[in-house]
Amino acid sequence: MKKVFKSQYKIFPITVEPTIGGYFAFTDIVQGAHAEGKTLGEAIDNLQDVIEKHVEVKREHNENMSSIEISDEPRINIPLPMAFK
Repeated sequence: MKKVFKSQYKIFPITVEPTIGGYFAFTDIVQGAHAEGKTLGEAIDNLQDVIEKHVEVKREHNENMSSIEISDEPRINIPLPMAFK
């Protein structure tokens, strides 16, 4: 089994919104990174592909990665629906 070190993973905060017929996912960390999917999982998977391609292109062109401020700390934002009387 290959060892995985923490530095190999970065956390990208994303937002997923329901749309008519599916979901729309985006991140404010990578300008222009957004994706759609028929399911929540598909939208997230598609966004992950977009982010990976964006980072790959920046690396291929030796562009400064500091413009992408990513975090090592996991944080997940989820909606909490609440009803008040």
